[in-house]
Amino acid sequence: MSTRCKTFSSQPKPLRKRRPARRAPPLPPSASLIARDLTVLMKVKKLQKLIPGGRGLQPDRLLSRTADYILHLRSQVDVLQALSKIYGHK
Repeated sequence: MSTRCKTFSSQPKPLRKRRPARRAPPLPPSASLIARDLTVLMKVKKLQKLIPGGRGLQPDRLLSRTADYILHLRSQVDVLQALSKIYGHK
């Protein structure tokens, strides 16, 4: 009577396929809307702190003020670059 070890066979076992990683279940529509609204609100608050006179402005007015401020900063950069060319290193 021959006794062979069953764990060591001449043929290798086929490998099992790996399961994909589990994802968190999607949020219900109302929860995802609330999360998005909170994200937007936080960004508006940060923008209000950055823009002079921006605190307390409604988001539509804040965006208009932001666009004006960007143009103002761009013109300041242009003036400083022109002055730098005039009075820069020789």
